[in-house]
Amino acid sequence: MSSDSVDGGPYVGAMLRVVWQWVRERIFSGVVEAGYDDVNPAHVAMFRYPSLDGLRPSELAAQLQITKQSVNDLVGHLEERGYLVRKPDPIDGRARVVRLTTKGHRLEKTINGQAQTAELRIAEMLGPRPFAEMRHALEELSRRVTPH
Repeated sequence: MSSDSVDGGPYVGAMLRVVWQWVRERIFSGVVEAGYDDVNPAHVAMFRYPSLDGLRPSELAAQLQITKQSVNDLVGHLEERGYLVRKPDPIDGRARVVRLTTKGHRLEKTINGQAQTAELRIAEMLGPRPFAEMRHALEELSRRVTPH
């Protein structure tokens, strides 16, 4: 373990944030280059793995760690632009679920493609073995910190 992390940084969380921001910027610029000029980074951030399709806005707010009002505003913007619709929840008709339209599925596919491109770029920067080790460590860490 590096003595820097014990003595005040940079901590793993800070380094993960820097890389995460770099990936988000690459994804968003690729989305804009693909012709999606009617969305902003907050809209793109709504498209999480595996998908927002079928989630209630309240579930999405919890995943994104933002307010329900913010999610409803973003969902409304995406709905106005034709990327999704809100439908009655088949389990609880009082609630709504997000359903992607064909246009929304295309955007989601573009976002996922850009995420893969960013990952490939990281693999190039690190080289095969360090990248494989990092990916394995992140998979293991993700598994351990996921509550379910």
